[in-house]
Amino acid sequence: MGRIAGRFARVEARRRAGRMVLGLLSDLPRKNCWTIAEWAGEATPHGMQHLLCRVSWDADAVRDDVRDYVVERLHDEQAVLVVDETGDLKKGTHTVGVQRQYTGTAGRIENSQVAVYLVYAGAQGHAAVDRELYIPRSWTCEPDRCLAAGLPEDISFATKPELAGRMVGRFLDAGHPVGWVAGDEVYGGNLRLRAVLEERGVSYVLAVACAAEVTTGAGRFRADTLAAKMPKRAWQKLSAGAGAKGHRFYDWAVIDLADSGPGHHQLLIRRDRTSGERAYYRCFSPAPNPLAALVRVAGSRWRVEETFQSGKGLAGLDEHQVRRFTFWSRWVTLAMLAHAFLAVTRAAEHARHPAPDGLIPLTCNEIQRLFTALVGPTSDAIHQLHWSLWRRRHQARSRTIHYH
Repeated sequence: MGRIAGRFARVEARRRAGRMVLGLLSDLPRKNCWTIAEWAGEATPHGMQHLLCRVSWDADAVRDDVRDYVVERLHDEQAVLVVDETGDLKKGTHTVGVQRQYTGTAGRIENSQVAVYLVYAGAQGHAAVDRELYIPRSWTCEPDRCLAAGLPEDISFATKPELAGRMVGRFLDAGHPVGWVAGDEVYGGNLRLRAVLEERGVSYVLAVACAAEVTTGAGRFRADTLAAKMPKRAWQKLSAGAGAKGHRFYDWAVIDLADSGPGHHQLLIRRDRTSGERAYYRCFSPAPNPLAALVRVAGSRWRVEETFQSGKGLAGLDEHQVRRFTFWSRWVTLAMLAHAFLAVTRAAEHARHPAPDGLIPLTCNEIQRLFTALVGPTSDAIHQLHWSLWRRRHQARSRTIHYH
């Protein structure tokens, strides 16, 4: 919290932000301004709500502090920046950015809010370092609706790959070196994003669809057509990294592509050893890289799913009950900070205290349990009774208004 202290003009807001982060790190079954305020020992939820909506502080500046903190503590020369989006299911139409759209959270089209995240994945750990809310075209074409949701007046529609390009650009402009960028088909299929990364000399391994066309010395082919022509000797068994059940072994092959631009362009193909299912990746690097390096980067993409899972499960990343853009950006930024603390603590504990035989290394889940038990505030009976009366009074007021 000391790293972000200067972002708050008043000490009261700074202390309340600290209690908010502690609440996000707690074991509350549901995390919002009401539950966190009660857990933190405050008399009403108004202070927490005030922190998110009216207190003067810059969420983007805190986001930059989170990024610097993660890169400093999880620094890795071979780190990979992973871009991906995640959705939060919502009801109604007034929450900023909400519309019926596909979200991987539900696996189908649902009323949801989607955001794109940038995750720093190194050998010691991984955490989100940037975020951008996806504002659909149905919103940007209605200025009054955007204004009511607290969006900037100059807001314009941007695709998810464009949002990813902005975040990678901010990361590089901050002076942080990065070896690779990885992403799924949404980003690999976007020619403009690939061109931006190539112009800045950033290597990438981005997934593409099987129907994606690539150019080789023999002509232009679909990716799946080239994969079918690969001889048996071209495939190598390599691990994409350790998973929950051990190393994830696949068969891999790589094909050099003909491209007029500088650098080395390749098509990486992954084949499941059991089902034969294939996945395809467009690869670029200023200098040649062995197949094992490309496989390592392709396997790093799964880190973003782990980040989403732990960020939502441990730090309340998806539990915001807010409608306006400022509220969303502040909640998500503080949740990113809370999760980054867990990731950094985990890496530090692994370095200082290796797990003895018979114990697995400390996980973020276990660190959260210990931290909550040792640091969390204790509440007395009077405090609990006060909140019971507060809830009942608020519910009575709400019922009266609804009946009216």
